[in-house]
Order: sequence, then structure tokens, then C-alpha cells
Amino acid sequence: MADPKGFLTVGRELPKRRPVDVRIKSWSEVYEDFGKDRLEKQASRCMDCGIPFCHQGCPLGNLIPEWNDLVHRGDWHEAIERLHATNNFPEFTGRLCPAPCESACVLGINQDPVTIKRVEVEIIDRAFAEGWVRPRPPAVKTGRTVAVVGSGPAGLAAAQQLTRAGHDVTVYERADRIGGLLRYGIPEFKMEKRHLDRRLAQMRAEGTDFKTSVHVGVDVTAADLRARHDAVVLAGGATAWRDLPVPGRELRGVYQAMEYLTPSNKAQEGDYEESPVSAKGKHVVVIGGGDTGADCIGTAIRQDAASVTQLEIMPRPPESRPDAQPWPTYPMLFKVESAHEELADLGGDRVYAVSTTEFAGDGDGGVRALKIVEVGGPQTGFQPVEGTEREIPADLVTLAMGFVGPEREGLLDQLGVDLDQRGNVVRDGDYRTSVDGVYAAGDMGRGQSLIVWAIAEGRAAAHGVDAYLTGRTDLPYPIPPTERPIA
Repeated sequence: MADPKGFLTVGRELPKRRPVDVRIKSWSEVYEDFGKDRLEKQASRCMDCGIPFCHQGCPLGNLIPEWNDLVHRGDWHEAIERLHATNNFPEFTGRLCPAPCESACVLGINQDPVTIKRVEVEIIDRAFAEGWVRPRPPAVKTGRTVAVVGSGPAGLAAAQQLTRAGHDVTVYERADRIGGLLRYGIPEFKMEKRHLDRRLAQMRAEGTDFKTSVHVGVDVTAADLRARHDAVVLAGGATAWRDLPVPGRELRGVYQAMEYLTPSNKAQEGDYEESPVSAKGKHVVVIGGGDTGADCIGTAIRQDAASVTQLEIMPRPPESRPDAQPWPTYPMLFKVESAHEELADLGGDRVYAVSTTEFAGDGDGGVRALKIVEVGGPQTGFQPVEGTEREIPADLVTLAMGFVGPEREGLLDQLGVDLDQRGNVVRDGDYRTSVDGVYAAGDMGRGQSLIVWAIAEGRAAAHGVDAYLTGRTDLPYPIPPTERPIA
């Protein structure tokens, strides 16, 4: 094990965030450097449990005790080999995953859990810096071709696995750049796109072909796609967003979160000098309390908004694990992300247990304010509390209320794949859809979920496709679907 007394002598420590007044002036990632010696001490806290529940918490089945021990011993080269054995993109998960592995850490029963996520991201960042991450092209080609539709984490994971298995893989992306939500949904301050670009460079060197600005189902029909390829992997995500159909929804200044975040990310790519949907000088209201809502907050602050308010219909979560969510489950807790810290520092507000009843107009087609009311909890059906109605100023509103499933029009309708009651693509245990040779991975089949689930399902779907095309496969199957709960 890493250090038999590590968890007794070393406390949990994370890198510091740069001061708020400094970091909001740039779009760089918010964390300061974390020294190698300090990181190795954090890895020493891992207890190498007889039954490592962190494995159950991680859909990828990451070999967490193994690479914690290797980092503690200073064997960083072997640590990245063990990390890459289960995870194609630890530089993404180490920055974006909410770390259900840490919630399942045995040490977390009565102490602060191991800083698994920070150890993970430091391993991969050092591996890139040392030149240890190299292309791994296949030794033998199979002559079979695979289309992957969508270039988010599920699609990229499936594509990399299938390319390394020797298939000719083409990734189709309807946007003008590869990456899906990694590219245009995640702000730069949360993950700088250089991390994505260097991984894509590796994949291109391995032989994966990328085609951008191709909307499958529109520019290319499903029949054409199937005629060109021996197998198809659907990895287009759950991009049908949840709307808020209340009076005034049509007013100018009310946007879905991705309508707001995408042009901001395009500005960081150099497409615009300034985002065409900017919060500068405006009173911004973000409806939705999840990670996407936090991304909207941090973006609005960096665009120099006059004020920012976040609304959430649910009650404020507890700060410690409630009895109804015992270890090792993933608890719903009150979180203070970097954007929330910035919000508080600048005098903004996070308002819980409220519902928007109307977008009030300014008389010229634009939004002026939100009419809101306090509501009871889920057990009441979010019933309004009489006498709590009020109005808050709003020049720009973002709806960060999540997604309801994949878009059916176009590709899915043309393929005729079966859908479940939630509108997601039905798959079997090998991630096959109801259409022969067509597989589905990630949010398109699972519904909106975590990045680790997307990568895990991309790897699992690649296992199924490889077996379908060749009759056998050596690719790993990381997540038996009957054995893992939805996180």
C-alpha cells in the first residue's frame, strides 16, 4: 500500500484557487500549481483497502489504489500506464468529473476522502509534459470501417478504442470543431482546450479520421452512412434541452445555456473578438443549479456582468451526507465550485426553492425582469407559497435546466431505432440498438449523465462493435450494465 500510516498523518489537501480578483480577469484554469512532493503525500493517504469501494464508485473501474501507490513511490511513468489501462482521457475526467470515486472512498466513512481526482489529473499532466503519451497505431488493419456520430467523450473513447483495434474509424461532428460539449459547452476556465487538442492530435496520429461540419441525418442520410461503413456508433449525446414554457419565454435575452456558452467558447477560439451573446453590463439570471449553471455564472462574471443571480427550484442541499444517502452512494450536497466562490465574492446570490412564473418584458421585445415565487419541496409537487411572489431584474437569462434526451429528428428517425419511455436509444448488453450494425453509447442511450459514464460506455460499445466485426475482441468491457447503479 502507499503508506500504512499515510491516512493518519497526512490531511486532505487540494491546490489553491487563484484569488478571485485575479482569475476573473482571464479565462485560464483557476487552480494554482500543486507541487510533486505534496501530491505524493496526498497519494500516500490511500489505504489500499481489501475491498476498494472507489472501484464501484467509478464507472470506468479505474485502478485507483494501484496508481496512488505508484505516485507515492515516485513511479509516475508506471502510474500513467495503469491509469490509461481503464481511462482514455484522464485529463478530461480529472478536471470535469464530480468524482463519485471519492464519495465511495473507504476513508471517507469517517475522514476526508483521498484526493483521487487531483492525483489523476496530475498523473496525466506530467505524462504529457514528459512525452510519455504517444500515438498507439494498430499493428494490423482489419479492413473494416466504422462511423462514430458525435465527438464528445463517448464518441472519442469509442473511436480511439476501435482505431487501436485496427478498424478504419471516421468521426462525424456537426459543429465546426471536434469535441462536442468538451469544446463548446465547457468554459476555458474549467478546462483549457489545449488539453483536448493535444489528445486529438494523438488520435489523428493513430489513424482516426475526423469530419467536421457534417450533420448526419441532414448533410448525410442514415442510409448513406450505413452504406459507407460496416458499423455505426451513435454518440450524439442528449442534446434536446429542457425548456421553461412560461409567459415571456419568447423575449429577446432569454437563452438556453448552450446558446450562451457556445459563442463564448467560440470567442476563446478566436472566432469572435467578443461573444455576440455577452453579459457585459447586464443583470444576469441563471436558472438551474447544476454544473452548467455554474459554467454560465463564471462566464457572465468574466464578461463583466452588472450582477449575477442563480435560481434553483430544489431546496438548498445539506453540507454533509444525509442519512438517506449513506456511504458509499454519491450524495447530493451543497457545493461551492470556483464560479460560486466568484459569485459570492462579487455580491451575487444563489436562491433556492423558487420557481419562475413569468419573463417580464421591457416594452421593446427584450426581457426586463423575472417574476418568481417560493415553492415547497418535491414532496409538495413544488407548490407555490402564497404571498412570496417578487420580481428580480434581468437583462439576460440562461436556462441551465438540463437535457431531456437525444434529438429524434433526422438521424434517429431515419434509422428507426427503438426508443425507451424517456426517448433514449434502446441498447442491449453489448450496446447494440434494434438496428443491425448500429450501436449507441453515452448520453444518447443513457440520458444526461457524467463524463465518466460517457467514456465508459464508449469503451464498452467499442468492445461490442469489435466483436461484431471480427467475431472476437480483446478490447476491455469496463461496465457490465446489470452490475452498476446510475450515478
